[in-house]
Amino acid sequence: MSHSYRLQDLSIQDAWLTIGSFDGVHLGHQQIIRQLTAGAHAAGAPVVVLTFFPHPSVVLRGKENPFYLTMPEEKADILYAMGVDYVVIYPFDRQVASIEAQAFIEMLKHHLGFSQLWVGYDFALGRNREGNVPRLKQLGEEYAYRLQVVDPFKIGGEVVSSSRIRRALEQGQVNTASELLGRRYRLCGMVMEGDGRGKQIGIPTANLEIALERAVPGAGVYACQVIRKGTVYPAVTNIGVRPTFEKDPVPPRVETHILDFSQDLYGEQIELEFVAHLRDEQRFDSVEALVSQIHRDIAVGRQILSEVNKQ
Repeated sequence: MSHSYRLQDLSIQDAWLTIGSFDGVHLGHQQIIRQLTAGAHAAGAPVVVLTFFPHPSVVLRGKENPFYLTMPEEKADILYAMGVDYVVIYPFDRQVASIEAQAFIEMLKHHLGFSQLWVGYDFALGRNREGNVPRLKQLGEEYAYRLQVVDPFKIGGEVVSSSRIRRALEQGQVNTASELLGRRYRLCGMVMEGDGRGKQIGIPTANLEIALERAVPGAGVYACQVIRKGTVYPAVTNIGVRPTFEKDPVPPRVETHILDFSQDLYGEQIELEFVAHLRDEQRFDSVEALVSQIHRDIAVGRQILSEVNKQ
């Protein structure tokens, strides 16, 4: 297993290649990767995934943060776990976007020597997306590779896509996001010192610093599992602006209360795995009313997480 940010570092022969952003590595992406790896390894060929960062939509259409379902290293880890041999995280900018499809394929052929190229049904690359499926088939004759086009993967009659998952997260629908991803949605962040309000009301929280680029579930309260140093802990997480306390606009925060846990986490990296949406964020008339609701949230979250761990 190897991943690189420079195509020039690689010199591979007879690879089976797929190209795409693969943000989230959702079930649609997994359909391509699983078929590709099974075929390639049966033929004794290495599997290469070439993925772009930043995402072309961020560069070309100005998509704003938060955006990414997976950051590059997370994405590479998921791909390796599926049997991919090489991941190329290709830097994307307007100069790369201006490269003609044929020139890009020629460059890939030189470094990867690929004999098969697997793409999704709506894939296109190169300047003005000129490298669509018909064009890639033509280039396959010239550059001696076979093009394999994978049909769309649907759930509920709708194509599984990264944008569909982002919409679900924005609406707090973490169960829908999990269904489309094929796993629960996770966020990784460092525990930072907060204002201590949780501790003051007897419900201490870990305040997480999340990369600005990462897609975060919509404001609300969630039952979560915290992964810390390989151990899983039940938790209840609040995402939002804490309207009971804050009168002026503030950036959203991700704060998690780990159940029955009292250790110091400052400066540690932990992961949140979102299991269920409990309720929307709301403003309470008093701190006492907020504390009562949080205890109800904890009770409900504890029950949900207990059932999950029995499965």
